[in-house]
Amino acid sequence: MRVVIAGAHGKIGMRLGRLLAARGDTVAGVVRNPVHAADLEAIGVEPVVLDLEAASVDDVAGVLAGADAVVFSAGAGPGSGVARKDTVDRAAAVLLADAAERAGVRRYLLVSSIGVEGVRGHTTGPDDDVFHAYLVAKLAAEDDVRARLLDWTVLRPGRLTDDPGTGRVLLAPSAPRGAVTRDDVAAVLVALLDRPGTSGLVLTLVGGGTPVADAVAAVATD
Repeated sequence: MRVVIAGAHGKIGMRLGRLLAARGDTVAGVVRNPVHAADLEAIGVEPVVLDLEAASVDDVAGVLAGADAVVFSAGAGPGSGVARKDTVDRAAAVLLADAAERAGVRRYLLVSSIGVEGVRGHTTGPDDDVFHAYLVAKLAAEDDVRARLLDWTVLRPGRLTDDPGTGRVLLAPSAPRGAVTRDDVAAVLVALLDRPGTSGLVLTLVGGGTPVADAVAAVATD
């Protein structure tokens, strides 16, 4: 399988790339900063230096040519302001979807966030409310992708931690708020890529007691 990861140098992207490369998949990682290329090469991921805030659809479609799946795990980061929540967390996800359609890549995994439904219908908030802007951007990206004829899956992780993965999760259309390790998020993304029957699903992910493979199998329709 050839997988392209947008946001490949992020904390989830690096974990996902490492898992996919280790099992023999061909992985390309889109990063904005050329300094990060060596880190990707070290884990077996082919770096592609491309700024998704400035790239065209054709630029991105060229990167996606021949891919079996794309994963959007990019984010503006905790130090960014309101404006970049829109240009990265929404617009870059939409750009990737546009490019996937143009390149003929149907499988699209979007990493979103728990709690986004709480801002539906409340898209305006305080000008300095960065977290509100983040949720609004993630929800808008979801709505755009879900309206497309792609084999999409939306994953809404809970509060992310860098604790070691447990291999056990709660994965469901709806789940109580909770934390989940980035290791476990990456493992779930791998399992979702392997199950076409998870296409068209919006799934919430938190820590739990079910092994990852079983949790994904339970929600898949294939």
